[in-house]
Amino acid sequence: DLLIVISGFTVPGRYRGGTPLTLKELKEISSLVRRPFKILCGPIKYGYSIRGGKKALDVSDLAFDLIAFGDPCAVLNTYLKGGVDPFAKRSYKDLREWANLGASIIKLHERFPDVICEIETGRGCERASHCSFCTEGLLDFVEYRPPEDVIEEVHSLYEAGCRAFRLGRQPNLFAYMSSGRPNVQALEKLYKGIREVAPDIKVLHMDNANPSYIADFSEECYEIAKIIANYNTPGDTAPLGVESVDPEVIKRNNLKADREKALKAIEIINKAGGWRKDKELPKLLPGVNLLYGLPGESKRTYELNFEFLKEVLDKELLLRRINIRQVMVFEGTPLYRMLKGKPPKINKKLFETWKRKTREEIDMPMLKKVAPPGTIIRDVIIEEVQGKLSFGRALGSYPLLVGIPIPLPIGKSLDVFVVDHGYRSITALPLPFNINEAPFTAIEAIPGIGEGRAKRIIEKRPFKSKRELLASLDEPRVLERFLDFLDLPEEGN
Repeated sequence: DLLIVISGFTVPGRYRGGTPLTLKELKEISSLVRRPFKILCGPIKYGYSIRGGKKALDVSDLAFDLIAFGDPCAVLNTYLKGGVDPFAKRSYKDLREWANLGASIIKLHERFPDVICEIETGRGCERASHCSFCTEGLLDFVEYRPPEDVIEEVHSLYEAGCRAFRLGRQPNLFAYMSSGRPNVQALEKLYKGIREVAPDIKVLHMDNANPSYIADFSEECYEIAKIIANYNTPGDTAPLGVESVDPEVIKRNNLKADREKALKAIEIINKAGGWRKDKELPKLLPGVNLLYGLPGESKRTYELNFEFLKEVLDKELLLRRINIRQVMVFEGTPLYRMLKGKPPKINKKLFETWKRKTREEIDMPMLKKVAPPGTIIRDVIIEEVQGKLSFGRALGSYPLLVGIPIPLPIGKSLDVFVVDHGYRSITALPLPFNINEAPFTAIEAIPGIGEGRAKRIIEKRPFKSKRELLASLDEPRVLERFLDFLDLPEEGN
């Protein structure tokens, strides 16, 4: 028997629906379980840190029998054949065989079939030199999985019951199968092939894009973005590793794009993917990652980054998300050497002040444009219930947090329509909305209804038609924009 622990991450974040293993828990697992043989693998090989602004801690002293510093599947394969090699590597030929043989394991997930599978399309960064903080640069090669292999893995997982996929792992999907210039045909082959073997797919999203690459090869990348938007599902996001638009920070950390290139990449993705299918979320929008704690940073850095986001907003361009993080420092990266192994220096007060300003002045107005009232979000899964308020998300890349003012069973999946907004979340109601049976909290949540009108609606129901409902209101206009979502006929019998 074997105990295999997969742990760690290289990008800081706050998680909902699950919490990453803490170092204390890892120590307890490694010390309490004497048998069977214990293998630790995953991004934790670079070090442990649960939040940004810290130096990752070395994990080599944990009481595991084997820590996989190579590719976990290759390390495990070697062990099962009687050998021990913590640095074993696998080829994409190996991965093709193992991925398809192991597809059925997803049925053991406690939330199956409500799972999303991330599919590796490549590894290594196409840049000749790399960002100071990034662990992708620790790989001394770049390779891409052939489209046929990716398509075959999707098909195997689809046959096993998966209906949600994210094309990830790579640092820049726009460079997939490239050799110098972007390979538009390869992306077309990949996406078309996935749709052919997974016809009833519910989610097909992507991860990671290089803004400089998109700006430098604007024509090809515009075509690629159109291909992605044509074959994907609504709400897809292309996260752009902007990190900072401060010229000093860009220079000292060898970042990918300056302000002009970042803005151009945002414009290209908006033009290609900003359209909507029916009343759902836009097909493909950019996201922006901002990173603090890098050498060269000053108060001016925060000002420049905010001004950049304000320009995006003022130009009527859409961003699906803005990720504001504190850098994590991993041994072996240029940043580790620049800081001489010490934690990054971050002005916490300055960081929190500008983060809050961004959430209030950029995030909320942006969210109202991305998901205006009446936007439909499909297959929201309830993850948490607090009193009369249920929280859920759809499967996908960076899904919106949805608050529904009705207590619902955890695990329930439902379609919703947006009625209101928070800084980074939305308030929504079930689709269709049965106003004759809805609780007071749900009716009151509709903007313009309020406590008084909600009480009068409840007193006068049941309604036989939308016309009758509107006639009961002193200001019918407050409900007119949501009439299409109500479970009522236009006219009564």
